Amino acid sequence: MAHDSLGFKAQELEYEHDSTEGKQVRVSLAFIGALIGGVLIVSSKLGTIPWLGFLYGSSPVTSQMVAMVGAVLLGAPLIMHSVKCILHGHMHMDELVALAVIAAFCNGDYVEAGTVAFIMMISELLETRTALGARAAIESLIHLTPTTAHLVGKGNSETEVKVSSLKPGDVVRVRPGDNIPADGEIKSGLSTVNEATITGESLPVDKVAGMQVFAGTSNLTGVMDVVVTKAGDDTTLGKVQQLIIAAEQTQLPIMRMIDRYVKWYLPVILMIAGIVYFFTGEIIKSIGILVISCPCALIMATPTAMVASLSAAARLGILIKNVSLLEIAGKITAIVFDKTGTVTTGQLYVTKLEPATDIEPAQMLMLAASAEQMSKHPAARAVVNLAREANVDFPQAENFEETPGKGVTATVDGQLVLVGRDTFLKEKKIDVGNVVDPAMHEEQGFSTLYLAADGVCIGWIGMQDKTRPEAQQAVKELFDCDIKRVTMLTGDRSEVANRVSAELGCTDFKAHCLPQDKLAVVERIRKDGHMVAVVGDGINDAPALAAGDLGIAMGAAGSDVAINSASIALMSNDLRRLPFLVQLSRKTRTVINQNMLFGILFIIIGITVITVAEIPLILAAILHLFGALAVIFNSARLVRFGEHLDPHTGQQD
Repeated sequence: MAHDSLGFKAQELEYEHDSTEGKQVRVSLAFIGALIGGVLIVSSKLGTIPWLGFLYGSSPVTSQMVAMVGAVLLGAPLIMHSVKCILHGHMHMDELVALAVIAAFCNGDYVEAGTVAFIMMISELLETRTALGARAAIESLIHLTPTTAHLVGKGNSETEVKVSSLKPGDVVRVRPGDNIPADGEIKSGLSTVNEATITGESLPVDKVAGMQVFAGTSNLTGVMDVVVTKAGDDTTLGKVQQLIIAAEQTQLPIMRMIDRYVKWYLPVILMIAGIVYFFTGEIIKSIGILVISCPCALIMATPTAMVASLSAAARLGILIKNVSLLEIAGKITAIVFDKTGTVTTGQLYVTKLEPATDIEPAQMLMLAASAEQMSKHPAARAVVNLAREANVDFPQAENFEETPGKGVTATVDGQLVLVGRDTFLKEKKIDVGNVVDPAMHEEQGFSTLYLAADGVCIGWIGMQDKTRPEAQQAVKELFDCDIKRVTMLTGDRSEVANRVSAELGCTDFKAHCLPQDKLAVVERIRKDGHMVAVVGDGINDAPALAAGDLGIAMGAAGSDVAINSASIALMSNDLRRLPFLVQLSRKTRTVINQNMLFGILFIIIGITVITVAEIPLILAAILHLFGALAVIFNSARLVRFGEHLDPHTGQQD
């Protein structure tokens, strides 16, 4: 039977300009035609049974005529398809089945010819229908994005426009029940959004102004005005579609090898069939060899395993651009992690308050939160979040002013409050010597904010970027997978890098890394003989992601670098997906080898048995079908691989 890289049939060449829905209709009609042909074959066979002949009033001649019509009805599509493949320069092994049907028909074995054609057509149509169902599921992603959107214009007016005409900066209104037409940021409105199609999160997410939304997700409750940031193919949904399609069109090396040698297989089998006929004089044996030698099990060995693996990976939020990368994942011996946002949460948390003498911690936190509440800096958000968690009331600040990269100034309850780096306070002629020596906490890997009120330093706030809860376990599992080296790279200080590396159990780390430094480290590890996977999440990781044997981007939802710079994108930030990816690759290779061995042995044993024994042609066709099903079921085991892990929730940490 005919298969391409994902098990789709060459029969689809006939309908290459049709939609998947149209192909499904055609396959259904072909299935009905095959059933009609099958009924004719069965009727002709029943008509030859003496005690059933009176039911049909059939003579042997009539039965032969009915069988011939059924054989023509069933065999013609296979023969026509084989001729088309040959004319287009494709060799897909259907030619063996077509020759077997023609030989049986010319020999007058109409029932056998029709039965073989029926079994082959039914099995092929069932597989094709399944494959088209998978493609239909992919194409359904397109329908998640609405075709029209409500564009908000001057005076709050609305205009219905095509989604394809949207561009960044446009404002669209999304009502309850609508799918969001583009990636964007909420300008106004409160709502609850179902983001399962993008992030995998089963529970709806509450959205307020300033939060991000994705194209294709469903607005459930309130009305929102959304400022478009990405539209069309640039949206997260569009990039996910492109990823799946790109993976669908790629091949593993072993699949390319089969395609390369397929042109030699057909002549060899024809030669064997000819030799058997020359020495035995039994045309049925030669026909049986043609049927049993159609290498469906061999051709399906890799594609079925690959599809099952992609399904298992997608279930856990792993998107693979090129299926050959799945094979590389199993050969990885070293992994290089970026720190911030990859092995850490990328969010700062207040872990220490150090007030000056006679200053209450709550008072210091109140002043800091009041001054920082207007800032969007991660450190400012950490301070404000702590104040809220501690139920510390902080008033609205006045005269707020922020100096990028240094700190903020504001008036709180009549006091001039400064929050920022020690250098910022020193620039304002404020002495920080009245608080605990900074060297004591720098060694612990803290980032520090100093606080001053009315020209006097009243304390400092220590913050840390916490490691992800699952990171330590993920690194341990990577070592269990025979990964020899785990390296962490960061642009942060050595004290911070040392602390995080020790928590994770990395073999080594490098601090103060610029993008070019990360690239150099990756290249050096490769020169040491390692197969390297690079895991990162930001633009500064792009060179290293491209330099590794495998680039893995964390948190693909909404991240351009996750789609563009990496080989594999994780739709969540769960690092436990990494050891799963390595294990999945190795398990896939094992299943492919099992399938290949089975396919080869099946053909060799089949030819041998048919040559030395009397095997009915119909039985040969049935055995062929069971051989193909055995490969399918063996590969299907991969779909459930990794079920011990929590399903992908897509919640961005």
